[in-house]
Amino acid sequence: MERYKKVKKIAVVGPESTGKSTISEELALHYNTVWVPEFSREYCSKLTEPCSWQDEINMFKGQIDLENQLSPKANGILICDTTFITVKIWSEYMFSKAPEEVLSELSKRQYDFYLLMDIDLPWQEDPLRNFPHLREHFMNIWHKELQLLHANYQVISGLASLRKENAIMAINNYLTYFDTIS
Repeated sequence: MERYKKVKKIAVVGPESTGKSTISEELALHYNTVWVPEFSREYCSKLTEPCSWQDEINMFKGQIDLENQLSPKANGILICDTTFITVKIWSEYMFSKAPEEVLSELSKRQYDFYLLMDIDLPWQEDPLRNFPHLREHFMNIWHKELQLLHANYQVISGLASLRKENAIMAINNYLTYFDTIS
């Protein structure tokens, strides 16, 4: 069936310092597939000025391009370390609006399943992280965004290896459910 040939896109999302990159890499290894790194991390590490409106648009385009490049290499599942929805959330926070390109892409670019990383991990300092005091605020925004998209998602909690185990269990449950309805 054609449906089984489609790559399942699993998006790993959430506030800063919730283990998205670590989990994404671990999941890709577990499922013997590729993962799409967070484009904005590399992009922002090269900025010498505060992030601008154009930077947000550049990060949106870069994330989409990276995903498009890596998707054909996926082994049935593509693990996405964040998505362009992050650009929407940050733009709305920093500029009180999101780029039109991002908003118009929301309904076109769907992800099959989202893992929303919980804020139960201790904050890890990083020069690219800005808001340790707003983790709960951004967690609430992520819930709202995913609900507005009618997204299929699960919150992933747990410290150390338990977080990875919970993420694997959530994906396996999603894949089993998908197989039973197909």
